[in-house]
Amino acid sequence: MICISVTPSSRTLAPADLLNASRKADLIELCLDNFLRTPDVGDLLKVVDKPVLVSCRRKKDGGHFEGTEEERMTLLRNTIVAGPAFVELDLEIAASVPRFGNTKRVISFTSLNRPPGNVDEIFEKAYQAKADIVKFTWPTDDLDQAWPLLAAVTKSRELPVVGQGIGQSGLTFSLLGCKYNSPWIYAALEKGMEAYDHQPSVWTLEEEYHWKDIGRKTRFIGVVGMGATENTTVRILNAAFAKMRKPIRCLPLQPGKTDRLQKMLSTMKINALLIDPLYDGRLVDMCKMEGSISEESGLIDLAMETSNGWKGKSSIVEMVLDATAKVRASEHWMQGRAVTVLGSNSLAYAFALKMHEYNAAVSVAAPSDNTSMSMAKKTGSRHLTWSSIYTAATDTIVLTSHEIVKGTDRRQLNPSMIREGMTVIDLSAYPNESEFAVEARARGANYISAADVFRQHLRHQFKQLTNLELPNEAFEL
Repeated sequence: MICISVTPSSRTLAPADLLNASRKADLIELCLDNFLRTPDVGDLLKVVDKPVLVSCRRKKDGGHFEGTEEERMTLLRNTIVAGPAFVELDLEIAASVPRFGNTKRVISFTSLNRPPGNVDEIFEKAYQAKADIVKFTWPTDDLDQAWPLLAAVTKSRELPVVGQGIGQSGLTFSLLGCKYNSPWIYAALEKGMEAYDHQPSVWTLEEEYHWKDIGRKTRFIGVVGMGATENTTVRILNAAFAKMRKPIRCLPLQPGKTDRLQKMLSTMKINALLIDPLYDGRLVDMCKMEGSISEESGLIDLAMETSNGWKGKSSIVEMVLDATAKVRASEHWMQGRAVTVLGSNSLAYAFALKMHEYNAAVSVAAPSDNTSMSMAKKTGSRHLTWSSIYTAATDTIVLTSHEIVKGTDRRQLNPSMIREGMTVIDLSAYPNESEFAVEARARGANYISAADVFRQHLRHQFKQLTNLELPNEAFEL
């Protein structure tokens, strides 16, 4: 069941928000704390035929109510008299607001700083305060923070528990809530109407994650990160699995510490991870690396659990070289060529190592000269200071990091570096083309598009995961 939060500030426009939410919601949360003037809750409840949960949160609980605490309690008491299906009461005031009529009580506990360490004690207090449902809300910036919230929701208790994660892993928690039969999960009506930061919209849950299809039998594939690569990967692969009627969906993951990650993945029955090639976290600690390049650079874009533990590998560099070979009409285009790798992440490290295998003359540079100097020593490459890259002779430049941005400031990359006939491998905005694309094409360079590489790379990964071909239609949905 999905609960859509509506946060109107205008009494005039609130009915429209409720009607719009009713078309998608099983339950509507009407947040009273955003109203500029006190609304008539009774009239608003008559607008829709869906059950309504009414809340009014203090600022310290992530809300916007600016009146006194006595005014807030009076508003909630009057709201209960109007007869909503549910009312949310924070634990501190629950004992002072008596039960009335058929309205069910959602007793909530919110911590905006960190997950609490006494969940069972809080639950017992909510139970004593005559809760019908207990709600927990706290930060879920990564999987470590989301984990105790998931445990609170899935543990067998005397009363049902719902949770709301605040932060990047809030979406992860919501999708896991679908799988583990949480009474409901929260969503915003649309972007810009979130009750909390990073709250997913109902459109995201429906169109990208197919939440209605997620249940106990759904198997998740983890997609590590929360950027453009992860969003695009999730959308395409979920569309493919839905079209193929496979009980598999993608779950966005933002790992915290890796020491407990394997146990968490095992509990969630996740045995494969797709990882953004530009992801800067360290997953090598939990994986045995396959291939000398991955082993030395630490670059992983696919991790799979085997009978001998987790194994990590990468194929992005090979996909880039295949794409470049088609543009340059040669499989050995880099032999004897001057190649400059820009960046200091694992992807830059892997490119430098691979170019050496093809006997290229490799130079490395990055906005941080100290970092790139260290990488140059480790890879046996020539080091270029960031200020000297414009005068260095090079046939190919490889942009490997989000830190490489177009501009004329000292730590930016001036596109005047790009010349006619040069090969420009641009992964700086992967999986999209960056601002360098227009410059490279206008200057007559051989531009290797990250978008083209991404499509081929994702096809390759899908084949490795499923032993099936990725349907072309998935890219169009």
